[in-house]
Amino acid sequence: MAPPAPHLVDEILEEIFLHLPNPAALARASTACPRFRRIITQGSFLRRYRKLHPPPLLGFVADKAGFHPAQEPHPSAPLARALADAADFSYSFVPKPNNGWLTPWYARDIRDGRVLLECSSLWETDALRPCLAVCDPLSRRHVLLPPIPEEMTVQQERLVGFEPMLAPIGEDEDETSFKVICTAHYKSKLVTFIFSSVTGQWYIAASPTWSSLGTGEPSWPCLSHFNFLRGCFYWTALWSDKLLVLDTRIMEFYIVYVLTGDHLQLLNQPHQSVCMSTIVDGTQGALEMFTLVGDYSPNLFRLNHTTQQNNSESSSEWQQKNVIALPPRCFYFTVGATEGFLFLRGVREAQWDDNLHGVLPEDNDVDFFSLEVKTFELKKVCRATYYQFPNRVHSYFGFPPSLSKPSL
Repeated sequence: MAPPAPHLVDEILEEIFLHLPNPAALARASTACPRFRRIITQGSFLRRYRKLHPPPLLGFVADKAGFHPAQEPHPSAPLARALADAADFSYSFVPKPNNGWLTPWYARDIRDGRVLLECSSLWETDALRPCLAVCDPLSRRHVLLPPIPEEMTVQQERLVGFEPMLAPIGEDEDETSFKVICTAHYKSKLVTFIFSSVTGQWYIAASPTWSSLGTGEPSWPCLSHFNFLRGCFYWTALWSDKLLVLDTRIMEFYIVYVLTGDHLQLLNQPHQSVCMSTIVDGTQGALEMFTLVGDYSPNLFRLNHTTQQNNSESSSEWQQKNVIALPPRCFYFTVGATEGFLFLRGVREAQWDDNLHGVLPEDNDVDFFSLEVKTFELKKVCRATYYQFPNRVHSYFGFPPSLSKPSL
């Protein structure tokens, strides 16, 4: 009997490898023999595997304090250590432009293994012409972005806020291409600047006025707190009663009202503080939200989980699904949500100094947690010591270094 054709054997092995339970098992299989490694490291196979097995959470990148890998007993700890050893999260391989005195590179956003970096002048305050770069810390590749052309910004009003973000990769796009979206907040409008790595140029996309969105200028001009899910960026901190949404698939802004139903009742409860709301990806296409609520005497925090069943109707009421009590004697802050997880930062009560009004003194330990949205399972990811407390942290999802292809 003739042996099966080699390509049939490869196809059978590929189907077997697709059913391995996690990336760690796949990495071990790739070391068994050259044939296994060739099949497993092919781009077409890895794309199929990622659709069935989302990349695990490996840790957090602080804006100015590097990478903090998941620690034992978190299941991703071995993979996180491998990433920390292999990658350069100091970004020493990214050269700075020759623009005089500049700050070190610091992270502004992370997506698909790429890090969006910014460095700014110590003397100039031209926020619309920042120094931006996109890099892959694992492969140590980078792209320096040209400044936004002056003719695109010269006719604009006085700038109130500016936020650069990494856009997601489209299904039909090359895996090494990327887009950077910069949202500029002016007194009467928003302007969106987009850089495409394919063309190497900037262009202007959505530019609505606040009045055309049916609202006034935000009461709290903070574009840096956003969540991304299903092709949309959500800003939750601009108003107390609504969200700003940017749909990147059609490049349009719109408003979602949240001060309805159970959210309205939440604000009227005595002796508690509504700290921050975070949008998450719900089941069956529902838009869901976790609102962190604190009672400071005693120090008890909980997450109120609400859902809006039809997120195409901006006036739909939000209904409560669950209330999750967080471990006591800790002060919590939400730091983002993506890939089916909500992320929290916790400061133990013993380290909190009331005299500093919620600002941590130097050299403090901070715990980071993940909450799986489907199961409500809360896991401690890591503990980090900060000499300079970060303004923002970004979750990092990925596969073992041996299975990661360059993203640039």
